[in-house]
Amino acid sequence: MAKNLLIVESPAKAKTINKYLGKDFTVLASYGHVRDLVPKEGAVDPDNHFAMDYAVIEKNEKHVDAIAKAARSADNLFLATDPDREGEAISWHIAEILRERGLLQDKPLHRVVFTEITPRAIKEAMNQPRSIAAPLVDAQQARRALDYLVGFNLSPVLWRKVQRGLSAGRVQSPALRMIVEREEEIEAFIAREYWTVEAECAHPSQGFTAKLTKLDGKKFEQFTLTNGEDAEAARKRLVAAAGGALHVTDVASKERKRRPAPPFTTSTLQQEAARKLGFTTRKTMQVAQKLYEGVAIGDEGTVGLITYMRTDSVNLSVDALGEIRDVIARDYGTRALPDKPNAYATKSKNAQEAHEAVRPTSALRVPSQVSRYLSDDERRLYELVWKRTVASQMVPATLNTVSVDLAAGSDHSFRASGTTVVDPGFLAVYEEGKDNKSADDEDEGRKLPTMKTGDRVPLERIHADQHFTQPPPRFTEAALVKALEEYGIGRPSTYASIIQTLLFRKYVEMESRSFRPTDVGRAVSKFLSGHFTQYVDYDFTAKLEDELDAVSRGEEEWVPLMERFWEPFKKLVEEKKESVDRSEATGARELGTDPKSGKPVSVRLGRYGPYVQIGTAEDEEKPTFASLRPGQSMHTIALDDALELFKLPRKLGLSNEEEVSVGIGRFGPFAKRGSTYASLKKEDDPYTIDLARAVFLIEEKEEIARNRIIKEFDGSDIQVLNGRFGPYISDGKLNGRIPKDREPASLTLEEVVKLMEETGKPMRGRFGKKTAAKKDAPAKKAAKKTADKATAEKKPAKKAAKKTAKKTAKKAPAKKAASKAPAKKAAKKGVKKAG
Repeated sequence: MAKNLLIVESPAKAKTINKYLGKDFTVLASYGHVRDLVPKEGAVDPDNHFAMDYAVIEKNEKHVDAIAKAARSADNLFLATDPDREGEAISWHIAEILRERGLLQDKPLHRVVFTEITPRAIKEAMNQPRSIAAPLVDAQQARRALDYLVGFNLSPVLWRKVQRGLSAGRVQSPALRMIVEREEEIEAFIAREYWTVEAECAHPSQGFTAKLTKLDGKKFEQFTLTNGEDAEAARKRLVAAAGGALHVTDVASKERKRRPAPPFTTSTLQQEAARKLGFTTRKTMQVAQKLYEGVAIGDEGTVGLITYMRTDSVNLSVDALGEIRDVIARDYGTRALPDKPNAYATKSKNAQEAHEAVRPTSALRVPSQVSRYLSDDERRLYELVWKRTVASQMVPATLNTVSVDLAAGSDHSFRASGTTVVDPGFLAVYEEGKDNKSADDEDEGRKLPTMKTGDRVPLERIHADQHFTQPPPRFTEAALVKALEEYGIGRPSTYASIIQTLLFRKYVEMESRSFRPTDVGRAVSKFLSGHFTQYVDYDFTAKLEDELDAVSRGEEEWVPLMERFWEPFKKLVEEKKESVDRSEATGARELGTDPKSGKPVSVRLGRYGPYVQIGTAEDEEKPTFASLRPGQSMHTIALDDALELFKLPRKLGLSNEEEVSVGIGRFGPFAKRGSTYASLKKEDDPYTIDLARAVFLIEEKEEIARNRIIKEFDGSDIQVLNGRFGPYISDGKLNGRIPKDREPASLTLEEVVKLMEETGKPMRGRFGKKTAAKKDAPAKKAAKKTADKATAEKKPAKKAAKKTAKKTAKKAPAKKAASKAPAKKAAKKGVKKAG
């Protein structure tokens, strides 16, 4: 065993670093977090200085045991988890576990930080070890405790007042509020009509377009013309006044500089990758992690291509700047190189993330040289980081803007503008993407013909165009990340998890790459905004983040921070448990009256989503219900659309002397004949589908079912079946594997019983969830029960099969008890970085 043990988070990083450190080191991975709070009430104890009950995460137990085993014989321990608040906490947890197991006695424990995975950086870090930074650990614990207390106390209130199974997050809730408020703005928006007027000029050397700037002696503004009649009248006045030509009254030329954007932070990398590459925030971080941890580059071996990708800093090291400037001078000439390096101000004051910007570990590795070693996604992201970094250290671009005023008579005038690039500067390498283009952006690249005051420019035509104001756009991932950063909600490392959480909980949906809140999401946001206003307030959330940052810098103690938060929060939770009316929390509303029955029609949020109801619970007859269709919202649906929903289920006619109908169930639209249900395809509308199409879908489903069974066994529930991923065995509760070298149709009962005992696992439901989430021992018990049932009912000639099955069942190896210590059982879900 090597004398030195070094711990990192990921196995990929461990493999790369092990090559650099050599035979005197053993490098192991923790596979992320090793401990987390036991996810049950009482894991954080506010009455005992917020003491926290941690347990080893079950899926990482084997990795923790491997670390402990290696630590027992090592002389020196090095903790090299990620260089951020989460990484510091992971190092602390590993140290605590080793200390509890008595493995740190008289052994040096060092904390080292790798901001890039290169031989030089690894060597430098190993020569500068330090202790675990207690303030960073305190800040992470405080964040985790806050998230736990909010989730475990607020979620049950949501269950009672909105819908079962919901949850509220301290940081996700303000982000959800942001998306919901934007949707409400869109719904409340009233479009306004306006007209623009342009002149098409036929200059002898080059035609161009000029926009109206003055009409009837007054400045022409957006809403000067608001209807077609006035616009046409104005157009005719302009044509008459121009008399076939416009006259140049002024020519202005202005030179300006455009500075390059700073190198990437986590946030700007996520935004730009979304704009230019179409990456989600999650994908950006996954690809960046791979580039950071290391890629095999020809003779160089495995090397990290970018620096650590979780950072608020725009700083570049002196060494990196020198290399970047060498590349600029070599590839773009000394004219592209400023006299001294460009400096950028870091917005964040959080010291724990104030290392370098996201940059290439070596600017000398130009994208064209390393691209053949990378996947397409890795290549595109590396190229983005490389170009942004290099461009940030180049001279500004020099642009020349020419504006020409042209008169139509004495009371009207037009203006044409064009911008040309005099010196591209950094634009030769990279230009930052933009969500919305300005008028200057539209003029860029447009060159006007040479004109001077007094010139007469022939007029081809004047046209007026109708427009309508547009509602604010829904948030894209890039726009949401930008807004979260501007408000100070969360931190760069949390943006991807915030978005994933909102999508996973089905609080929002992606529609044309933009976020649209679901009715459940709106109900949650409405409830929290109305009754827990302070805790979804943007300023409050940002202030709390600042306080956590102060803890990480050692400027504030974490327990007093927790006390200031907990007391008023607990009091408010207790109050709202009793005082809130459920219907007012969920946004239920009355739409009108059903013309057939005269009963009220209302829309509500139920256990399985939004639905329309005719009648009330107090009526003698029970109310009737109908689920909303995809794309419909309980907040916008009107009475006529609601009544349409009650046309289902529809009876289409008879087939095989059985009635065929269509309806919408919990899992979507379906067609039904007898006991057979067949889901409708995406292109099928349950309100218009005809009998022939419904019968086709039903018989297609029945044909699949008939072909699904390869072999059955008398007296046994076990079947050999065709599945999506090939043949398998199943008894309706457990699924088992078939050896690749066996012909499925030739299997005997004795063989499938044994296979079920050895490989049987609980079936998975419609959404991939285990229908029987049991441990191995109960699973084998169920298999044994199936075996006993099958063999007991066989004829005497089959006694040998019964004897074999029982013998095999008795020899099944015992597994760990299903009911492990509650802490370990509860912690098995694992942990995501809280950030």
